[in-house]
Amino acid sequence: MSEIRVFSGIQPSGEMHLGNYLGAVRQWVENQGKGKQNFYCIVDLHAHTILRDSQELRDNTRSLAAMLFACGLDPNISTIFIQSQVRAHAEACWLLNCVTPLGWLERMTQYKDKKDKLNSISAALLDYPVLQAGDIILYDANEVPIGEDQKQHVELSRDIAQRFNNLFGETFVLPEPVVLDIGARVMNLSNPLSKMSKSFEENDGGVVGLLDSDAEIIKTIKRAVTDSSNEIKFSEDKDKAGVNNLLGIYKVITGKSVENVEKDFEGTKGYGVLKEKVGEIVVDTISPIRAKYQEFISDPSELDRLLVIGAENARSISEPKVMEMKNKMGFI
Repeated sequence: MSEIRVFSGIQPSGEMHLGNYLGAVRQWVENQGKGKQNFYCIVDLHAHTILRDSQELRDNTRSLAAMLFACGLDPNISTIFIQSQVRAHAEACWLLNCVTPLGWLERMTQYKDKKDKLNSISAALLDYPVLQAGDIILYDANEVPIGEDQKQHVELSRDIAQRFNNLFGETFVLPEPVVLDIGARVMNLSNPLSKMSKSFEENDGGVVGLLDSDAEIIKTIKRAVTDSSNEIKFSEDKDKAGVNNLLGIYKVITGKSVENVEKDFEGTKGYGVLKEKVGEIVVDTISPIRAKYQEFISDPSELDRLLVIGAENARSISEPKVMEMKNKMGFI
């Protein structure tokens, strides 16, 4: 394998928002056609580590698929597929379970955080990093674009792949985490010290959804938390986190430098103009995505056709890899 492969996954656990788009999906779109093989997986098996309503999961999965295509992921360039439609992922998870020490899973930060917050936890919550490792190494992915909080999971995937290689011979490429541009990190507009989250039940009006109407987007941004000063500049002061967040959104969408962003607001008094300009460019960004989404979601047969293509492409690589694993492990 000479071409670099990239793997990314996203859970169908809620409506996509501006933070998902600017922080990850837009960067996925921009990286298409740059001499790399890209695999983008809707990880619905991961979504069930905490039991979900069946119909809600189906609806969320189809909605997310339509949104990824609407954002610009191209099935002619990238492989976009649903995890549960490629059975190699579940099979590889069991095979990798057989070589993964329990202690490696118990030390995972996200597991430790979640287990203390839930009355009952499933084995899947402990084990999902092994499934995630399988997601990645089945495709011999060289690069895994992630947020900083996911670095431990990619490092575990490397450890599991290395252990399998040591036990059964060279089988997997060791993946490298590629931390996404921190400048594209979008914070909650009501609480700018917390990142914008897909969990809408945890949000207090500070999330801009990609399906929000133009009026809803403008309203949310107008209500964004700022501070008592009128200075429109980037700052490391925590009190300026709200202004930094708005300027950061403006910077990422326009592609301008820090200096040019600040120059755009030079001499401006009050945050009304800042919120107005940010609202305008966010609407200009989201409006065409929302329109394309409606086209995809209103044509289920076309959406299914594209997902079938993605699943077939994914199987063509993952199924031979699982057969190689089974052969090396001694299965007949």
